Amino acid sequence: MDREKLKEKIQGLVPEILPEENKDFLAVTVPAAQLRKLVLALRNEPDLSFDFLVCLTGVDWGKELGVVYHFESTQHKHMLEVKVKTADRENPVLETVCDIWRTAEFHEREVYDLLGIRFNNHPDLRKIFLDESWVGYPLRKDYVDDVNFVEL
Repeated sequence: MDREKLKEKIQGLVPEILPEENKDFLAVTVPAAQLRKLVLALRNEPDLSFDFLVCLTGVDWGKELGVVYHFESTQHKHMLEVKVKTADRENPVLETVCDIWRTAEFHEREVYDLLGIRFNNHPDLRKIFLDESWVGYPLRKDYVDDVNFVEL
C-alpha cells in the first residue's frame, strides 16, 4: 500500500486524525480520545497489520505533553508515526497500549518516570529509572534541578 492509500485508509478509520507532510513516512496526530480506536484498527485490520511497535517516546512540546509511537507492519513493509497529545500538564493521562503491544509496558514506565504522563490501565505503572524519593520530571522543559543544574 502506498503512502497516499495508507493515509486514506487511516483517515477512514478515524476521520479526526491530522496527517503531517514532509516526513520520510506517514505521520499523523490523533486526538487522545481516539488513540485506542486507532491503534486497535492499525493492528487488527488485515491490510494494515501494524504488528510491531518499534518504539514510543514521551515528548514535552511546551504547552502539551504527549507520546510519539512508531509502528511497522512486518507483513506489508509500511511504517507509521502516530502522535498523541494532552494539554493537561498538571495531570497528564493517556491510554496504555501495552495490552496491544507488550513491549510498550517498559516504554510507558519510562515516560511516566521521566515526564509524568500516566497511562490508564497500565498493569505496573511505577518508576523505572529514578529513585522513589525523586521529585519532579527531569525531561520536562520546566524542570529545575537545584543540585545538578546546567544552564545553556
